Amino acid sequence: MRPLYRIALAMFLAAPASLPAVAAEADSPAALIAGSEAIRISIQGRLSAKFTSTTDAKKSEQGALVEYYSVPDQHLLWVDENGLTDRAKSVMEEIGKADEYGLRPADYGLPKADGFNAHDPSASNWLADAEVKLSFAVLGYSRDARGGRIDPSRLTENLDPSLALPDSLEVLDSIAIRSDPAAYLRSFQPDQPQFEALRHMLIELRGGKDEKKVVQIPDGPVLKKGVENEQVALLRKRLEVASSSGDSGAVNENLFDDTVDAAVKDFQKDHGVAPDGLVGAGARRMMNQQHHEMANPGKVKLILLNMERWRWLPHDLGAFYVNVNVPEFMLKVVDEDKIVHTARVVVGKPEKQTPIFSNEMLEVVFNPFWNVPNSIKTEEIRPYLRDEGAWLFGGGWNTSVLQNHNLRINIGGKEVDPATIDWGRVDIRSLNIYQPPGPDNVLGNVKFVFPNKHDVYMHDTPQKFLFAKPVRAESHGCMRVQNPDQLAAVLLKRDQGWTQGRIASAIANGYDQHVKLNQKIPVYITYFTARVNEDGSLETFGDLYGHDARMAAALKL
Repeated sequence: MRPLYRIALAMFLAAPASLPAVAAEADSPAALIAGSEAIRISIQGRLSAKFTSTTDAKKSEQGALVEYYSVPDQHLLWVDENGLTDRAKSVMEEIGKADEYGLRPADYGLPKADGFNAHDPSASNWLADAEVKLSFAVLGYSRDARGGRIDPSRLTENLDPSLALPDSLEVLDSIAIRSDPAAYLRSFQPDQPQFEALRHMLIELRGGKDEKKVVQIPDGPVLKKGVENEQVALLRKRLEVASSSGDSGAVNENLFDDTVDAAVKDFQKDHGVAPDGLVGAGARRMMNQQHHEMANPGKVKLILLNMERWRWLPHDLGAFYVNVNVPEFMLKVVDEDKIVHTARVVVGKPEKQTPIFSNEMLEVVFNPFWNVPNSIKTEEIRPYLRDEGAWLFGGGWNTSVLQNHNLRINIGGKEVDPATIDWGRVDIRSLNIYQPPGPDNVLGNVKFVFPNKHDVYMHDTPQKFLFAKPVRAESHGCMRVQNPDQLAAVLLKRDQGWTQGRIASAIANGYDQHVKLNQKIPVYITYFTARVNEDGSLETFGDLYGHDARMAAALKL
């Protein structure tokens, strides 16, 4: 809590919990208090009396309200002597549309728009309550819109995004001077095109304002590949399939051709039906339903989860950045909103997950050393050091696992023979075990460094065959990149004007060569399991690490 919060809170706690808006006698000092000032005093009493918030977020919000309304002559935000202002009504209308953005309007306790009675003796108390309620609603909405509904790191240490949550007092100060407070509140929502596409799909699935009537297909014969029937023309319109042409070039809208067959099967797969390509009574019933009537609750949940993940990213991703989407096993480089490079990646196994976080790339390393992390020392090297038979008969320790992988040990700046180490006494984590550059180095020829507490990065690999697998979860957490020389060329060409030839030379001749970037490059490691394609279809990726299930439980979806 800020010092000002504490001072203001102490002042309020020393004051009466409830103060009258007007005096009982006309000549008393309270009669001179203006209407808005009486409301403000009543607000202060309510805030001091209700300082019982339990979560850190609510404490911060209440502290901000205490500080805001403690300023003398502070303007009220939402009410005047006549009730709720137009500014209040516009903000309440905006919060009422929270479900369009994947939030819940019921989470924000709004005052009743028609509850004010100027002739009621307790009118100022009603206005004070309305002012406080709406201020709390605004702060809660702004926080939730920027990703504050859950703390991802409390679900698992592998969800570690850098949340940019708004400062509550700054929100109050800013919204007080905005000519359009509703637009300001809306600005806390992600403004990325993919978030907007997911939002519109959510509205459509729920039968909202974006709903459009679908073409109806009447009862009739079973339609299948090769059939020519006038209902096929309706089927084309329903599935938005282009008309086919025969050998003569004439359009044949009534022909159930390969294109229609593929569209029907895609529709069936999207709606959980065996994709047999047959349009009978059951398929007609599904196709004749409005979109929101067919809405798969699972699909709505998936969209909500992925909308929430967009809140974990900054509004401005940067002009040039790298994104690895873990469930997709893909890397993308984006320059001025255009994808300029893609590559397959291998990510962490489910038991050795690649963490979800953001950081900045600082350097590219050619022909790097591999410093063995402690987890591999203890879990994958230590168990193989003891040759049980030889050890029982005084034969010593088997260190072949180190030689077989060209692993070296450095103590005090000097290389040490593993056979001279008393492995029964030494803590293997204290040893500097490394693998020098070379053809068998696990990091390959190139390493991309963005320092982080998880000690993961992107790098090459000698195991090229892994990139052919559809599911590429094989690493210990780091991201192995296909064609890393091409990625290095894209990054260093933009940063320092390097050519592909210079990249090749660095790989051929360099030895642990570190190239520091002139400009830090944002790196976003994300976990999007759904994406809206340009054609409006929803593409999904498997919940590799179970984060969908964790988030759904936390968000009560």
